Formats: sequence, structure tokens, C-alpha cells
Amino acid sequence: MEKEKREIVRLEKVVKTYHMGEHTVHALNGISISISEGEFVAIMGPSGSGKSTLLNMIGCLDVPTEGRVLIDGVSTAEMTEEELTRIRRDRIGFVFQSFNLIPTLSARENVELPMIFRKVGEKERKERAQKLLEKVGMGDKSDHRPSELSGGEQQRVAIARALANDPSIILADEPTGNLDTSSGNEIMNIMKELNRTGRTIIVVTHDPSVADFAERIIRIRDGKLDVS
Repeated sequence: MEKEKREIVRLEKVVKTYHMGEHTVHALNGISISISEGEFVAIMGPSGSGKSTLLNMIGCLDVPTEGRVLIDGVSTAEMTEEELTRIRRDRIGFVFQSFNLIPTLSARENVELPMIFRKVGEKERKERAQKLLEKVGMGDKSDHRPSELSGGEQQRVAIARALANDPSIILADEPTGNLDTSSGNEIMNIMKELNRTGRTIIVVTHDPSVADFAERIIRIRDGKLDVS
């Protein structure tokens, strides 16, 4: 009998409201979802549906106007800023559409950066960064700067950086959005392999071919769950 998976993320009636002049925008409007440890989930929706806002809630980058976000059963509203920073640093790895690599640093130095904030010793972080780059097929380009790499190669480096502090959750916001189909498939296969090793993968996408890699698809539209 398969062991029941532990809930790792829970949103309870989450509302996120922005005030733009005289207008009130409901980016999220009563979202309730649960994600278990080791799941591979895709969040899909058209542009402006609230999917990136939802990812920011899960990643402790933003807080709800109403409702609760729980990570491992603890409400983010009850956490101190130091605790939220620690979760973002140690528990969650972020992968963005635009890669967000520092252009003046080499691939290895970009991967080392999160470990510096965690005060990992120089020798250990250099060795770990090199191993992570090898894991994503970039071991031979560790001294290259982002401008010397293709989009697909930069995203591989970004994934290695996301893994630097061995997070249990990977959040990816349109990770293939700036890539051609072949490079995008390679990135998603890396995500799939990371999921096989036990990591929880949550990907925001508007691309059905990307969502096909996930075990479950959560669809949202106009800030609400789309159950149609």
C-alpha cells in the first residue's frame, strides 16, 4: 500500500488585492489548494490570470490580503521576516523565465552565490557548484559568463543555482518562455528528473506541452480556480 504523501503547501481562501488609483484589482480571489511533498504540479492560466501572483505566495515573496498560506503546516503570516528569509534561502529554489543570472559572474560563481549567503566555506561551495553544473550538463562551461551561453544553457545554470542550498521545493515561473522547443524540452526533462529524486516541483506556464510534464494541473482564470 502506497504511503500517503505529506502536505507541504496549503492555501486557504487566499485573496490578493492591489489598489491602482481608484481601481481595485483582485489578482487572487479565494484560491484554496493543497500540494503534497514530491508532487509535480503545473499552474496554468492565460496572461493576467494570477498564476505568477500565486507562485509568489507559495514562494513567500508576497503575503495575502486575506486567507492563509501554510508551508509545512505553518502560516507564513505567523513567521518573522527572518523565518521567511530562511525558508526562501534554504527550502525553496527559484527558476525564472529571464534566468536572472548576474552577468559579471561566471556560471560557477552564479551557482555559488546562494551558498555565500548561507556562509558555506569557499572550498565546499566551489566543489558543490561544480557538481551541480555537471548534474545539469554544464560542467565544461563553469567558467563561462552568461553572455557566452545560449538561453538553454543559461537556464541550466539557473537550475543549478536553484539547487545550491538543496531545497525541497522548486518554483519555476515560465521556465521555458524564452527558449526554443528543443531547449525547453531539455529543461523540463531536468525538472522531471529532479522530481524523481523527491523534490516538489511547481511550474507556472501557459504552454500545454510544458504542463504535460506535470502529474497534476491547477488551472486558474481571473484569480479563481478554473474547474470548467
